[in-house]
Amino acid sequence: MYQVIRVTVVIALCLMLNAEAQTADRKLLADEVKKEFVHAWDGYKKYAWGNDDLKPLSKSFHNWYAEPLLMTPVDALDTMYLMGMKSEADKTRKYITDTLKFDKDIYVQNFEITIRILGGLLSNYQITGDKKLLAMADDLGTRLLPVFDSPTGLPYKYVNLKTGKTRGEVTNPAETGTLLIEFGTLSKLTGKPIYYEKAKHALVETYNRRSPIGLVGTNINVETGKWTNTDSHVSAEIDSYYEYLLKCSILFGDADCQSMWQESITKINTYLADEGENMSKKNVNGPVVLGELWYGHADMNTGKRTATTTGALDAFFPAVLALDGDLNRAKALQDSMFKMWQVHGIEPEVYNYKTGKVEHAGYPLRPEIVESTYYLYQYTKDPKYLAMGKQMWDDFVKYCRTDVGYAHLKSAVTKEKSDAMQSFLFAETFKYFYLLFAPEKTLDFKKVVFNTEAHPIQKTW
Repeated sequence: MYQVIRVTVVIALCLMLNAEAQTADRKLLADEVKKEFVHAWDGYKKYAWGNDDLKPLSKSFHNWYAEPLLMTPVDALDTMYLMGMKSEADKTRKYITDTLKFDKDIYVQNFEITIRILGGLLSNYQITGDKKLLAMADDLGTRLLPVFDSPTGLPYKYVNLKTGKTRGEVTNPAETGTLLIEFGTLSKLTGKPIYYEKAKHALVETYNRRSPIGLVGTNINVETGKWTNTDSHVSAEIDSYYEYLLKCSILFGDADCQSMWQESITKINTYLADEGENMSKKNVNGPVVLGELWYGHADMNTGKRTATTTGALDAFFPAVLALDGDLNRAKALQDSMFKMWQVHGIEPEVYNYKTGKVEHAGYPLRPEIVESTYYLYQYTKDPKYLAMGKQMWDDFVKYCRTDVGYAHLKSAVTKEKSDAMQSFLFAETFKYFYLLFAPEKTLDFKKVVFNTEAHPIQKTW
């Protein structure tokens, strides 16, 4: 009896000590992520202030268009607030509200401006209550609205912020369907229904053009509504379309989005999932135990497998599966994605999971696999995901850090650096690493929906 009690006490003490050690390790890692954020932010301020991005090798800057739109400050701002950098964040916010103007005679890519700038302004408005940010978001939203004036209601790819002229009739589901979180939130916060209506119509029209077997393709013409590329997958040019179907059903309680998501995920799992020989092993005690899982490419009309490639962008999908409650698939896919990372110590842009070969070796500081690690830890509290995150963080710092920031890699294989540091490093990559390790009170995971640029949106309406 006493022996049993003693063993129980020893086990309890070990568990307690392990939990305390884990908490201490997490704090050290969170502090390290914050320190590296500051390192890259200081590099941006010193060499690229007032411009969109730092070029960390040449110590110069890059702008997306003829005039800068402060991509990095806007994208970085809510991460600063989450990290407790209030003084620096407040100064940056004032700089943005004093400096950033949208009355510019430039064509901008609607999708990128929506997720980065509109999403960033809205998130930071919710965090700070600064009405200037909401006014700026409303001004920007009004200037972006002409993109929806196509014969189908699907948005053109580019719009001139001053004239409202549009161009770019061939686009993709990610660009037509990744707008409702931002435009819908703007609609709810300003009381202007047009934002929600236009973005939702574009999402529905994308869905309505799915094939008879329920898949969408890679490219579509917004004037004719015809597909120009019938390759189907969950990778670049489609990825966040699926993400927003689910997230908009959650954020807005939109039953149409929920229905479209449920139909879509069934077809994704039917035609795109590549379960291999080891995937569905029957457990004698009941449920199916999932082995290796990947999502590949198929023809949208026939469902025939066209490619066995995945990559850094596809690594968002475990997070979406977890958000949907499909933890079995989320865990299996996350394991696959981490295997892809481990092949060369950092993930490539495109990887052939059948041959094990890298088909596009670049690594532009992508956040998606970190995002999925964070989601899975939130849902499972399994320390496995903390260990996974630590390994990725160590590799990330080892291979991508420079003396003034972080640099893209030309190749995940050779680790040769490239002279670029996009704003999503601050908005997403650093944020998800930080949230993975930071105390739970940093952000209530259950009360926010992240847009695809990791700007957290709260349902305040």
